[in-house]
Order: sequence, then structure tokens, then C-alpha cells
Amino acid sequence: MIKSIQILAVLITLSTSIFGQNTFTLSSNDLGGEATINEEFNGFGCTGENQSPQLSWKNAPEGTKSFAVTMYDPDAPTGSGWWHWVVFDIPSNTNELVAGAGDVAANLAPKGVIQSSTDYGAKGYGGPCPPEGHGLHQYIITVYALKTDKLGLDGNTNPAVVGYYLWNNTLAKASIVTYYKRDKK
Repeated sequence: MIKSIQILAVLITLSTSIFGQNTFTLSSNDLGGEATINEEFNGFGCTGENQSPQLSWKNAPEGTKSFAVTMYDPDAPTGSGWWHWVVFDIPSNTNELVAGAGDVAANLAPKGVIQSSTDYGAKGYGGPCPPEGHGLHQYIITVYALKTDKLGLDGNTNPAVVGYYLWNNTLAKASIVTYYKRDKK
């Protein structure tokens, strides 16, 4: 009986370490399946609040020296999608961006964080604003665990170049997807 209990305890421990591994995870207290008027851009015909969502992440891999966050719409009718938010050089001891951190003037992002240009031509968060009647667009928000503490880029760097540096320095990444559409008026 005691030997059976010991074997069972070993099996439970092994199964937890094999199957119950903690993975790098991104979540948001603000986002559900669809974005809202709070996240929607204010401009280009949109009248939203343009507030970046709260984001938090956990279980970054060993060796993580910094983080980056992007928000991308692959459904934009541009031929290359649309970059809505590009944030990097987030310190490794950070595991959250508070709601509104994408407003560069509000200074809510951690010290030293760089929010570079988006496809709107501005720095910081630019929310969803799909063309009216174009249907649902998906917005992929990704956090990257990076093997470098700084990318060596500045706030004027375009999203494609930032993406190249992210690709070369990513240890792990986690994403959430939210959707948004604008009906014809």
C-alpha cells in the first residue's frame, strides 16, 4: 500500500512537470472577443476613445532580457496589413502595460520604453479603424520575450524594421486576437 502511494506520487509529479508546464501567456482585462469603442481609433472617420488595452503576461522563458508588444491587422486592405502599435525595450521586470499606456503623452508606459511609428504615421497606440462595411478584421496583439535588453532602435523606426529586429531576438512570443468591424452608416 505505501509503495503504491509512493509510485502514484512520483507519477503525479512527473505528469505535472511534463504536461502541466507553464507557457508564456498574454492576457487582457479589457479585451474580449471583440474590441469596443474604447479601443477604436479616433480619426480616419472613426470616433473611438483610442485607448490601448491593459495587457499582462507571465511565464517568460529563462534568459528574457526585455519585451516588446505589437498590434497588427492582417485584414487591412493595403497588401501588407496595418501596424497599430509597436512598443519595445520594455524592461524584463515588467509584466504589464496598463490601459492607456499607448498614449505617449500620458507617460503611463514603463520608463525607457519606446513606442515607435505605426502605419497611422504617429507614435504610440492607434486603435482599430477598419473601412466601413469591410467586415470583421482581426487584431493580433503579441508580446515578445527578447534575448536582448535593447533593440538599438528609436521611435522613428518603421514597423517593418522593428519586426526584423524582433524576429532576430525573440525567445518566445504569445498572442491574443480580438476582432472589430464598422458597419456602413
